[in-house]
Amino acid sequence: MSDFSVVSSDTVLGSYVFSVQRRVVRGEGVEFTRDIVHHPGAVAMVAEDAQGRVALIRQYRSTFDTELWEIPAGTIEPDSTPLENAQRELEEEVGVSAENWHLICASVVSPGWTDQRMYIFFASELTEIPRRPDGPEELAARVHWMSRTEVADLLATSEYFDASARQGLSYFLERAVGR
Repeated sequence: MSDFSVVSSDTVLGSYVFSVQRRVVRGEGVEFTRDIVHHPGAVAMVAEDAQGRVALIRQYRSTFDTELWEIPAGTIEPDSTPLENAQRELEEEVGVSAENWHLICASVVSPGWTDQRMYIFFASELTEIPRRPDGPEELAARVHWMSRTEVADLLATSEYFDASARQGLSYFLERAVGR
């Protein structure tokens, strides 16, 4: 049990995806202020096709002003579960639905400044459906189906991956060892 507690919290910035909250915290006999980014959470998916390939997306990210390698991912929408969001995002971004799903892991992204949680799923037994990109970045994004060898080579040579992609793809590569 912690001796720390939030005394007050005010929203100082709001956006369509997140908000910034200024919190006054009491602990160790003092009060201090912390700003946190409140985020509804996100999902990411490792989607493996019948040939043992995984879907990777090459997508522009304005934060870095470059394209990054990612696995399909998205923000959790209100009143829906992480799995429901993962299913929707896979259909939108890749143009496949999956019969089998299981949760690889759930983690906090960076607990020092955000409450965002990330849920990474494994999806298999895929069926092709029309892709439904949402927004200009997704519209311009390119889907690549890569073998384990290609994924391993890309992970070893490219710095342009987000953390959830590295985590999910590491699972994908380790899963092959057990087969």
